[in-house]
Amino acid sequence: MASDRAGGSSQGDPLALRLLDGVTRMSNVCGTVLILALMVLIGADVLGRNLFGAPISGVPELVSLSIVVIVFLQAPFALKAEKLTRSDALAGILNRRRPGVARALDTVFDLIGIGVMAAILYATWPLFARAFERGDFVGAIGDFTAPTWPVKAVILLGSSILILQFLARIVRRYWIPAS
Repeated sequence: MASDRAGGSSQGDPLALRLLDGVTRMSNVCGTVLILALMVLIGADVLGRNLFGAPISGVPELVSLSIVVIVFLQAPFALKAEKLTRSDALAGILNRRRPGVARALDTVFDLIGIGVMAAILYATWPLFARAFERGDFVGAIGDFTAPTWPVKAVILLGSSILILQFLARIVRRYWIPAS
């Protein structure tokens, strides 16, 4: 909601929240750069495949890994900018008629988000550790291989940033006055 100032200026926010927002923006930028790199890679693969009969090895694997990375890099910014998919019809009515109830429901939404991201963190950590220790990869030896642990590391990072952004929404909602 607009009262959360989630997408707006954070000039009056404490340093910790401003730093979190900076990390969130950088994460989003990295996701955007990865999208652009994938577009170039896919274009080059299509050209190589059609013009020279020589596709670039590993493009399907890189695309499938990158989609997960992009989601976890950009989801925190989507939450911060209030662009995370959800139905706002009831929230809009409640915000006009019963702002206290709307704030409470937004807080419940944030707490559920924290719970979901914590579950993802809890489930991903052993997968990350195992992939790192064993050197898990996708692809075919002799053709193309890519390690899977960096993807799992980004899932851990993105989930952590999302948890912090959910917490920041609660802090901004109750303890930092709207400017």
